[in-house]
Amino acid sequence: MMDLMAGRKTAVIVLAAGKGKRMNSSLPKVLNVLAGRPLVSWVVESVVPLNPERTVVVTGHGGEEVRQALRGENALFATQEEQLGTAHAVMRAESALADFSGDVMVLSGDVPFIRPETLERLLAFHRERGNSVSLLSVEFENPNGYGRIIRNENGAVTGIVEEKDADGEQKKIREINGGVYVFDSDFLFGALRGVSRDNEQGEYYLTDVVGAAVESGLPVGAIKLEDAGELYGINTPEDLKKAETLIFARKEG
Repeated sequence: MMDLMAGRKTAVIVLAAGKGKRMNSSLPKVLNVLAGRPLVSWVVESVVPLNPERTVVVTGHGGEEVRQALRGENALFATQEEQLGTAHAVMRAESALADFSGDVMVLSGDVPFIRPETLERLLAFHRERGNSVSLLSVEFENPNGYGRIIRNENGAVTGIVEEKDADGEQKKIREINGGVYVFDSDFLFGALRGVSRDNEQGEYYLTDVVGAAVESGLPVGAIKLEDAGELYGINTPEDLKKAETLIFARKEG
């Protein structure tokens, strides 16, 4: 698999700007500790086997604390002073990747269970298919609160609809967006400039870039994971407690 990756460069953007209001903590969300380490360090470590040319961590709330927590890691930093959505966060990383050409992987700093092997698989899938956008998805019995993957009658991905913007039929879809993407860099930053805030949350959605690719006739694909736990995000103290149980179960397994 890694031979496939050798001919094209990889960069990684880790989104780590959130306040994590529901964590009931003054810490930046990604600095909450899981098994003795900040959440974001689990994520940064997971991309190391990809041998990225650059890893850019986008910080916001408590940015200096995040930088200190990741000192010693091979990471660059960008700042999202206003949290205006995921597309806006990725735009903050553009200057750090100004002369980069290749594939850009984007993932969140609060998904500590993502496996390096899964990220390698996504990158290989992206390149084998010649996609402009590739992403991870999973099926949930209860998909409430998550963006839904929209597919056409042939099973091709045609877009992602956020929960707050979904209609009744779309809310019945159980395949959800895992929030882990690979983009062709030239397409990504051009498409981001066309993203608007015309939605229920008034945010710039990174998911709109998927729709832009489809509208332009560019190839988009998704890998549906069997293990939903890999995409388990930490949003509340209860999530963190559950994650502690999960991580020790994985070590024992």
